[in-house]
Amino acid sequence: MTALLDVDALTIGFGSAPPVVSDVSFSVQAGETLALVGESGSGKTLTCRSALRILPSSAQIRGGSVMFAGQGAPIDMLRAPERQMRKLRGNRIAMIFQEPMRSLSPLHRLGNQVGEVLRLHRNMGSSEAKVRVLEQFEKVGFVDPERAFRSYPFEMSGGMRQRAMIAMAMVAQPELLIADEPTTALDVTTQAQVLGLINGLQKETGMGVILVTHDLGVVANMAERVVVMNKGRVMEAGSAEDVLGSPAHGYTAKLFAAAPMIPTVATPAPELEYGDIILDLKNVTKTYTLKAGGWRKPQQVTACRDVNLQLPRGKTLAVVGESGSGKTTCARVALGAERPDPGGEVLFCPDQATAPMPVHDMTKAQRTAFQRQAQMVFQDPYSSLSPRMRVLDAMVEPMEIHRIGTRADRRDKAAAMLELVGLNPDMLRRYPHAFSGGQRQRLSIARALTLDPQLLICDEPTSALDVSVQDQILTLLEDIRDRAGLSYLFISHDLAVVARIADEVAVMRAGVIVEQAPPDTLFYNPRHPYTKALIAAQPEPDITRPIDLDLVAKGAGAPTTWPEMFRFDGAAAPALRELEPGHKVRCHA
Repeated sequence: MTALLDVDALTIGFGSAPPVVSDVSFSVQAGETLALVGESGSGKTLTCRSALRILPSSAQIRGGSVMFAGQGAPIDMLRAPERQMRKLRGNRIAMIFQEPMRSLSPLHRLGNQVGEVLRLHRNMGSSEAKVRVLEQFEKVGFVDPERAFRSYPFEMSGGMRQRAMIAMAMVAQPELLIADEPTTALDVTTQAQVLGLINGLQKETGMGVILVTHDLGVVANMAERVVVMNKGRVMEAGSAEDVLGSPAHGYTAKLFAAAPMIPTVATPAPELEYGDIILDLKNVTKTYTLKAGGWRKPQQVTACRDVNLQLPRGKTLAVVGESGSGKTTCARVALGAERPDPGGEVLFCPDQATAPMPVHDMTKAQRTAFQRQAQMVFQDPYSSLSPRMRVLDAMVEPMEIHRIGTRADRRDKAAAMLELVGLNPDMLRRYPHAFSGGQRQRLSIARALTLDPQLLICDEPTSALDVSVQDQILTLLEDIRDRAGLSYLFISHDLAVVARIADEVAVMRAGVIVEQAPPDTLFYNPRHPYTKALIAAQPEPDITRPIDLDLVAKGAGAPTTWPEMFRFDGAAAPALRELEPGHKVRCHA
């Protein structure tokens, strides 16, 4: 049988340096899913981009071939005329890119960008294209497809933007889908639904899929065959059953060892003691007014509602939930970047001898001190570091703003922080683009630590990282917390990550906390349907334990579809009740 895409002995290099992709060969059949697995820098993305001929201008194809068969005569993808390639891209071959903020135009609404595919390749009118786009938006998990259609990329969260990218790639029903880390920025419930969507479309259309990922759990749920890459070379290849069941190469075994797993818990955890509180959120609600455009009435959107959280000093409080659940809004309110609606309050206590201070009603001197004591590590290290500033300038900038030390002191502190996060001080002269994603996240953590804060708010700090790098970052955060006595407010969508680092977990959905408990209690006895869905949606690197999509759908659906005990509509949510010591669930009495 002729392969849909056949890559043979592909070699890619830059300048006079050794090749970054060397002698890579694989093929994918129609209706089959092939997984390309490996860490950042292993050459996965570069290999796939060569199939669409969208490599960087400085890249050189030094050998090999890429042939696409599809419905018609075979096409040599490395030598086909550019006019023919334009007809293929986005139509017969589509690609989901890893970084949606870079891939989406900031000047055009999401609906128009996705609809452009249908207007160009299917000659659809605007009205017909809109109907198809809204259907696709609903399939990829947008709660309000009409609002998403009208939104600009900057108005959506990272996970929401990734959903739009997936919709754009799949709306034309291509023959081959190249998915480059398609679920990296998504919460696990949406990830499970998107994987199910890709599977469903694949069965419906016979589409071939090349899945680029570092997540072996995703591979176990999606792939028939696996190719493991490292440093531009194929380390291991074979059926998913053989590679995942008994990995023959040490590198594959290393990826297995680093994969986060939800633990099996035999007993619930003891109740967390709330003695010395460093951060206290009381009745926090945040409502935004969105312009609807034209003569339409502005919309009121409540991002979070009636949030009450306490963070004990030296502990880690994790807030877990999907994109749009209100996690990041809570973090911004906690830092004072957003003011809560009337009736809400955030208190910060720098030490046991000082009375708690209202974060949103501080004097100028108190605000300056608070900004030193509370820092944030952002989700996207690409956008949180200026591409025009050397690492040294980015590191010393917070100390310059707060007038800490001499120029030599600041440089020494920057070098010490790089060593603390496992980087070489010699890297201070480099620019951010010279670092991998994991290294950039380390730089972001180091920059946040230069002011010796007491409170660190981490917003999805590991969501876009390889499993081995993720493991290193979590180890680093644990080590720094224990050595410096830091307190963490840890935002995540991944319960497997939270299981490792958190002392207390608050699960958020639709802007409210639906369940709260220590992680062991949560995994021993999850009560809320959404918490159960989060646990069921966690992919495991075991082909005999696929994701239970039915269970995920029940908990990840709208609150109006939940069992009667937990059901609510809009703002009419039941109270958060303590069902057992230290275990709270939002439910009717």
